[in-house]
Amino acid sequence: MKVSPVEELFTVFNQTALVIQEELECSFLEALAETGENLFQGSILQEELSELTVKRLKKHYEEIQINKYSNEEIRKAYQLVILKGMQENVQPNHQMTPDSIGMLIGYLVQKFGVQPSMRLLDPAIGTGNLLTTVLNHLQKEVVSIGVEVDDLLIRLAYINANLQQHPVELFNQDSLEPLFIDPVDVVIGDLPVGYYPNDVRAADYQLQAKEGHSYSHHLFIEQSVKHTKPGGYLFFLVPNTLFESDQAKGLHEFIKEHVIIQGFLQLPNSMFKNKSTAKSILVLQKKGEEVLPPKQALLVNLPSLSNAAEMDKILLKMDKWFQENKPKNR
Repeated sequence: MKVSPVEELFTVFNQTALVIQEELECSFLEALAETGENLFQGSILQEELSELTVKRLKKHYEEIQINKYSNEEIRKAYQLVILKGMQENVQPNHQMTPDSIGMLIGYLVQKFGVQPSMRLLDPAIGTGNLLTTVLNHLQKEVVSIGVEVDDLLIRLAYINANLQQHPVELFNQDSLEPLFIDPVDVVIGDLPVGYYPNDVRAADYQLQAKEGHSYSHHLFIEQSVKHTKPGGYLFFLVPNTLFESDQAKGLHEFIKEHVIIQGFLQLPNSMFKNKSTAKSILVLQKKGEEVLPPKQALLVNLPSLSNAAEMDKILLKMDKWFQENKPKNR
């Protein structure tokens, strides 16, 4: 039976990572980063590997030519093998944004950000799956920036972007520390949810908690707005309870002062393990001289994304909203 291109790539990623993992006695994800770099550079870079291991790797690499695969085929195969590695070594900060959500955010960026070129920031890039999903669905010239505090995740994001030939400027740092980047047109982000432990740093934010630790997802929103151009858009994956928490009052005040809510799209509960972890896509626009609010925000309860008939109805409703609420600053 003929295998798909994604299966071909997955097999090579997986088998070569296992070979490197065994020889270097490292984690599977670390070995995956090594083999991804080999594929991108077109040579085996690990000098400490034995001659026999090098021969085994070369045999696997010769089975594919990475340039013949599409970006989406590369991204999907790379994502699958990362997911395998994450299941073997579960860490709370090692999670990946599902494809369907990435494609939906890409659709929204396309609809709102109508300029022919843009600067785009992902302040919590992780392995780069959300960013590259969006980039693969945009028919635009995009300058991308990603920030990630986790050393391994940003290395995987670096390989991910390189294999798909997306030029992405990466910063390995805490996203809530000062960011030395020029303002961007668009921000996307699957925001880390929870408390931010650095109270000294949080004190520099308007959205710091009056008592105890501040919410990291609140601070990420403020940091992102700070680095967005007037009139720019922000697309965040946020908890459904974002505006119901004990720190929601301050968030309401911040939003009223700095941004316009363009939309709130509640994702189906079936996408999440339980109702308490369910999320939505929040669409904001930074205020500016010629920026006007929509007649009404785009409020949508999305059906199961596998229900084609219901999704078609929702997309028609959204198209009608865009026709009636065309951005006023573009």
